[in-house]
Amino acid sequence: MKIIIKQQGTLAIYEQIVNQLKNAILTGELSAGEALPSIRSLAAELEVSVITTKRAYEELEKEKLVRSMPGKGFYVCEYNRDFLKEKQYIGLEQRMQEVINDCKKAGMSKQDILSMTETLFDS
Repeated sequence: MKIIIKQQGTLAIYEQIVNQLKNAILTGELSAGEALPSIRSLAAELEVSVITTKRAYEELEKEKLVRSMPGKGFYVCEYNRDFLKEKQYIGLEQRMQEVINDCKKAGMSKQDILSMTETLFDS
């Protein structure tokens, strides 16, 4: 799996790592029981601080998506794909609500928003 960090992104680097690993778990790119790269090797590969990758792994561990095995590293946990998908949908709904609110503030109608969405979806 390839993690891509956007230095100019709106999300913190550790959040970008967390989101991409979550997506890889959700899509099955990372399977239950699969080892993640070590904290140090991932930091070196991404050219970020070890503290950043450690924080990302700790976030994933809090969400019970990965588990730490002392002396061995981090491994993907057994997970409920439906639960992960629902969590992802909730986050998307929140972000979409923010965008819709911005569109309304800009004076766009519901039809304008739907039309823009269809155009962007099809591109």
